[in-house]
Amino acid sequence: METTLPRLFRKRAQEYPEIAFQMTRFKDGHFEPTTYKEAYDFSVAFAGGLLAHGVEREEHIGLISDNRKEWEHADMGLMMTGAIDVPRGCDATIGDLEYILSFAECKRVIVENSSQITKILGIKEKLPLVTEMIVFDPPTDKDIEETKKAGINLFSFEQIVEEGKKYNEQNPGKVDEEIEKGKWDDLATIIFTSGTTGKPKGVMLSHGNFITQLDEVCERIYLFPGDRGLMVLPVWHAYQRAVEYVVMNQAATICYSKPVGPVLLADLQTLNPQVLPAVPRVFEAVYDGIWRKMRKTGGITFSLFRFFTNIALFHSKLDRVLFDRTTRYGMDKRWLQWPAFVLPWLICYPIKLLGHALIFRKIKKMLGTSFRSGVPGGGALPPAVDKFFWAIGIKLSEGYGLTETSPIISVRPISRPVLGNVGSPVRGVSARVVDPLTRKPLKRGKKGVLEVKGGTVMKGYYKQPELTAKVIDENGWFDTGDLARLTANNEIVLCGRMKDTIVQTGGENVEPLPIEMKMQESRFIQTAVVLGQDQRYLAALVVPEQSEIEAFCADAKLPYKKYSDMVKSDEVLHLIETEVATRVNAKNGFKSYERINKIGLLEKPFEVGVELSAKQEMMRYRINEIYSSEIKKLFK
Repeated sequence: METTLPRLFRKRAQEYPEIAFQMTRFKDGHFEPTTYKEAYDFSVAFAGGLLAHGVEREEHIGLISDNRKEWEHADMGLMMTGAIDVPRGCDATIGDLEYILSFAECKRVIVENSSQITKILGIKEKLPLVTEMIVFDPPTDKDIEETKKAGINLFSFEQIVEEGKKYNEQNPGKVDEEIEKGKWDDLATIIFTSGTTGKPKGVMLSHGNFITQLDEVCERIYLFPGDRGLMVLPVWHAYQRAVEYVVMNQAATICYSKPVGPVLLADLQTLNPQVLPAVPRVFEAVYDGIWRKMRKTGGITFSLFRFFTNIALFHSKLDRVLFDRTTRYGMDKRWLQWPAFVLPWLICYPIKLLGHALIFRKIKKMLGTSFRSGVPGGGALPPAVDKFFWAIGIKLSEGYGLTETSPIISVRPISRPVLGNVGSPVRGVSARVVDPLTRKPLKRGKKGVLEVKGGTVMKGYYKQPELTAKVIDENGWFDTGDLARLTANNEIVLCGRMKDTIVQTGGENVEPLPIEMKMQESRFIQTAVVLGQDQRYLAALVVPEQSEIEAFCADAKLPYKKYSDMVKSDEVLHLIETEVATRVNAKNGFKSYERINKIGLLEKPFEVGVELSAKQEMMRYRINEIYSSEIKKLFK
């Protein structure tokens, strides 16, 4: 395995020059390939252009763009020079860009279009170091004029590439010389976590961090040269970055699509990919769409669909037990269950085959004729979705990781997935479960905090050693903040999060504290707990301020005498919903996915030792346990 990402790219381009590296959709809907040789040559030319402009090793360069083929060319080009990318998508807020680009001390910023140029010009006073911008789309006359006024030199991507070609002719071998200077432990990127209203943390990831995971991941999520991976994740996310390197390492093809139902389904048919890495919401949407279509069809077709689905679910459950594909915590004697399970397995098998011939085959065809596996990540996959796709013969290889682990910790192998876990740690990574208070390792099957150690763990948080020390101990163990169990086969079973950060099924990271603080500005709200881990939307449990609620009911002349009746009333619920909606909204700087969709009211205030710690901090995992039934109702 090569020691840096540019060297790995160079090697694949030499070995498979004519295989498509990327497939890109044009405005008229057709796709065109960019070969490995073409993409590598673009990257080398861009690297030469950067060198001509005086880019130095370890310089931080902002990269603000959504998915497009030029992103990878630019990223590889700047890494060839030894520079470090600081990426973000076009949906980044002005506040995020101001903090990230200034904190990372970026002198140059690569942007996608005029809109991003305008954002940066609007905060130029806060970014005194920025003196140069490179834009992927052709700049307008207004862009050129406004950037000149602001003291910024603006260049198009094409200009830099052309300058690079001339520079490389005049300085033959210079880019290769810079590539050879690269080392395993060199920084490749600083990815700032998706903070909401708080300050994001800059995760420093090295070339070695990314390359470590490629060793075994490419065995578990296997591709052959020329195979295709359909990409719908934001390219600046750690998950998408890793996925692209997994594809590149196997000389396969990166195909850009969108997580939009009609577009995605059309691209699956057109591009006929082998794998689809995506957040769980994408697979949920396909699942919901299948059931919605069947319910709409109704009649005998829907009845048959439900019948065959139930048989397939039952048969798959038997199959997993018989052939050891279920999560287990002890080395039990599964062969003792064979006599009881073999007969029903044999009876259901031909019925399941009939269901496949009549119904499931048509569903699978929606994913193309070469589909090998979906790869859900960035959030937990709902068990019902997982079991359904398993039953109808569509494999889902769920993975797990964090930005801080670049990001892959584990993933189920396509060849032999096991339901109920996210696979064992990949080679080069160790995992253990520890007691949250003593930090002592626990036995297999016991729930505690998951810690990992190995080559994928970040170098630290940029310019924040105190935060780094909180999550990485003196022996190199990284605290994931996730609750987990380890199985008898060292697989990871996730059980929730100790961290406050909420990760939704669409991959959005939400920090609940700022939302809760805003909600608690209302005089009617004593305590608010934002919920939504592994869900599509946010909800909240609210402890109302009893005296204010009683006064409200009296002023409104409502007929309730007991406080318990007030809390259960529609009028009080509507009051709290209105209070929250007027505070948690776009006007106050919250994103659309940070809004509260449902609210549950609690009568009893939180108590120290029950819901609160000795420091009177909320123990979220305890709240999830105590109010599990109330929470379940909020996400029906």
